[in-house]
Amino acid sequence: MEGSHFLQYMVMFLAAAVVAVALSKRAGLGAVLGYLGAGALIGPNLLGFAPDMSQANELSELGVILLLFVIGLELSPARLWLMRRAVFGAGLVQVVLSAAVLGGIAFAFGSGIDTAIIIGLALALSSTAIGLQTLAERKEIGEPHGRLAFAILLFQDLAAIPILALVPLLGVHSAAEASGNVWLAAAKAIGIIAVVAVGGRYLLRPIFRAVAGTQIPEVFTAMALLVVFGAAWLMQLANMQMSLGAFLAGVLLADSEFRHEIESQIEPFKGLLLGLFFVGIGVSLDLGLVKQQPLMVGLVVASILAVKALALLAIGKLAGKLDFEQSVKLAFVLAGGGEFAFVVLNLARDHQLLEAGQHSLLVVSVTLSMALTPLLVIGGGQWLAGQKKKPQPEFDVIPDEHPRVIIAGYGRVGQIVARVLRAQRIPFTALESSVEQVELVRRFNQNIYFGDSSRPELLRAAGIEKAEVFVLTTDDPELNIRTARIVKRLYPHIKIIARARNRQHVWRLMDLSIDGIVRDTFYSSLVMAKGVLVDLGIAPEIAKARIDIFRKRDEQLLRDQHLVYDDDAALLQTSKEALVDLDRLFEADERPIQIGNDEDDEGKAMIAGTP
Repeated sequence: MEGSHFLQYMVMFLAAAVVAVALSKRAGLGAVLGYLGAGALIGPNLLGFAPDMSQANELSELGVILLLFVIGLELSPARLWLMRRAVFGAGLVQVVLSAAVLGGIAFAFGSGIDTAIIIGLALALSSTAIGLQTLAERKEIGEPHGRLAFAILLFQDLAAIPILALVPLLGVHSAAEASGNVWLAAAKAIGIIAVVAVGGRYLLRPIFRAVAGTQIPEVFTAMALLVVFGAAWLMQLANMQMSLGAFLAGVLLADSEFRHEIESQIEPFKGLLLGLFFVGIGVSLDLGLVKQQPLMVGLVVASILAVKALALLAIGKLAGKLDFEQSVKLAFVLAGGGEFAFVVLNLARDHQLLEAGQHSLLVVSVTLSMALTPLLVIGGGQWLAGQKKKPQPEFDVIPDEHPRVIIAGYGRVGQIVARVLRAQRIPFTALESSVEQVELVRRFNQNIYFGDSSRPELLRAAGIEKAEVFVLTTDDPELNIRTARIVKRLYPHIKIIARARNRQHVWRLMDLSIDGIVRDTFYSSLVMAKGVLVDLGIAPEIAKARIDIFRKRDEQLLRDQHLVYDDDAALLQTSKEALVDLDRLFEADERPIQIGNDEDDEGKAMIAGTP
């Protein structure tokens, strides 16, 4: 790549990362689609800024290698062994089933049997980069369908060896020559895998310990990159997927003490190079052929997506034991074509298994199916969300009961309050605005009803007139305030205990003259702070005294600032005064502290509270 072209491509790529990806993420389409769109825009069929991306594509393949290495770091050998059934079971079935159907379609349209086999195998493969990146963006790699998708993709990478070996066997070369080459390639591949596995197991950790001992960050980064690209290079020597070698290196380091440091060093390189890979796919999209043969291209793309989606849906339900929603997500993630299909199709063309026209049609169809994968995932997610929506009643019919306590909001906080009341055999009624939460909790025979707790008719139906305490634990501050206002106005006799998210929330509740206000995380934070003091060598009784002083002074500051919380200048002034008192606290800490302080001693421990 010439210097001027290199700078041109670098500027375009960075512009795509900054502009196109940001716009795509803002539109809810994800980063992958942004990179693909940017590549198509600057490609030869539109703006023509990047007529030749061949050398840039070689660089972009490093992104896929780094992606598989990072994935390997998350999988210890023990976890990988547990996945063997999914890898060699579901993965094998997916490749064989998809290849058989797609190859059968190619044969029905006039391709020879040898050509049809290669076409079926090439189209059966999915994109590791797009699939895993899409799952990572949506935080679904750890979900059941994400784990099964990874297992299938891993098998597809392993299937590279026999597929590449099969092409010469079916080509124009003699079968005897090809057969000898196959056995030689197989022995070479097994030997390389053994070298990576054994060498990685016994050499990597001592080397990383020595490198870490230098205390030079760039040397550690260089060592991490050396391991990744070294393993990939060894796999390339064996005519195997380079990303498979990087994955094995990651697995061998998954249990090491350097795993997190290595991942943090690799992550920036992985993100940028993987983005370059997606841009390269977008640039290579031949829109001219799409214009010339729209029906044929559409038919091939539809066949790829439909056949693989149906096969994956069946595998997810039967082999993966996934429910319908997870099976659909699996199908959408892996339905498109894969980058390894380009390697297989190019090799098939070189061995005269494919004509030039067939090759171009299949390449553009695979590219389009890859570009459509993020859209399928997004559209499928929206469709599944729409399927889950049910007509919701305004609120449940509540039987005529006489609870002593009503709990509004049945999340983490409300459930703990309810468990204590149940243990004391105190009758209560819980109200929750989430249908899903109500349906989930009702499985455990809880006294919970659906509805908006700020609606007076629901409160009346819940028997609030005869209740003694109203516990407000909703996690939405606006709903919390609205409910408190309604209850305070219509039922002034009832005691309200309200949960508050922050100081501003507390002050708004104090405006309603609600005294039973409990701040989220405040008391748990005090418990943690006491533990820190004790661990630092302070006597437990002294730590408790200091925490008590802190709590009292912070509550006093909260009440003082309530008077001026809508005045930013006054709040700033009270914060500055609190900082002065904090300095006095530090000065007081330099002298011995007595237990059982009087009010004057307590005043020395004034702390700074911020609004």
